[in-house]
Amino acid sequence: MSAKILHIDSNNPILWNQLEEAGFENHADFKSSKEEIESKIQDYNGIVIRSRFKIDKTFLDKAANLQFIARVGAGLESIDCEYAEARGIHLIAAPEGNRNAVAEHSLGVILSLFNNLNQADAEIKAGHWNRESNRGHELDGKTVGIIGYGNMGKAFAKKLRGFEVNVLCYDILENVGDENAAQVSLQELQQKADVLSLHLPWTPKTDKMVNTDFINAFAKPFWIINTSRGKNIVTADLVEAMKAKKVLGAGLDVLEYEKLSFETLFQDNNTPEAFQYLLDAKNVLLTPHIAGWTFESHERLAQVIVDKIKAVYRIN
Repeated sequence: MSAKILHIDSNNPILWNQLEEAGFENHADFKSSKEEIESKIQDYNGIVIRSRFKIDKTFLDKAANLQFIARVGAGLESIDCEYAEARGIHLIAAPEGNRNAVAEHSLGVILSLFNNLNQADAEIKAGHWNRESNRGHELDGKTVGIIGYGNMGKAFAKKLRGFEVNVLCYDILENVGDENAAQVSLQELQQKADVLSLHLPWTPKTDKMVNTDFINAFAKPFWIINTSRGKNIVTADLVEAMKAKKVLGAGLDVLEYEKLSFETLFQDNNTPEAFQYLLDAKNVLLTPHIAGWTFESHERLAQVIVDKIKAVYRIN
């Protein structure tokens, strides 16, 4: 195998080593700008990325010999997929690699929110012993609605099997429900759900999907978990719903502001007002896009990518 692969992000060594063993020629460039990568991408047959920059039409036009793009992650929204596929380029992602991590994280977030675990921990460490204000809720008997029933949604529903909960799912694809979740219309999910968990890609259809109208369509006050993409939720609308007690609590692993102002997000004069509310709210749990970011998934993602690249070239 003489195919040359350019790695522009660091990953688990499994990926590099197994590709090398399979006969691929690996090259790494973790520092060059997009323009500098574009100036040499014609020399490569494959590129392995995470999220360093967008693979757009300009980039693809310069990649005359590119046969595949492999993203070590679940989504492909940083790639102009339609144009790449029109060029005959194989698109590879690894949602199987971190689905278990996302599922466990989502479950942990729900249990923490329901039982005020983070709030209670912070209060005790500050010298306060508040039992009544930290009285929790039980997941038993609740209805959990999952929007997006692919790898992540299915893995989360499987984790919920140990609880006496009713699990509903909504997806744009038909017949994806299974023994772990009954597929319903969006309207039925909004009528019945006590908890909403998002497991969606970021697309034109899901961009800003969770807005005031979407939230108000729910029949009951509910908790919301987002481990998918930050831009799927309008943060200001979520905050208003929380103030109105329509949303009882939020667990957000992703933020609307990611990649735009994240470097200055925590400076007082740059922090969006809605985000400041989330920072101050006791019924909000925030994590820095780590739902799928475990030691185990780091290895599993790399292995999935290796296997899929080898499959493109029909290597056992």
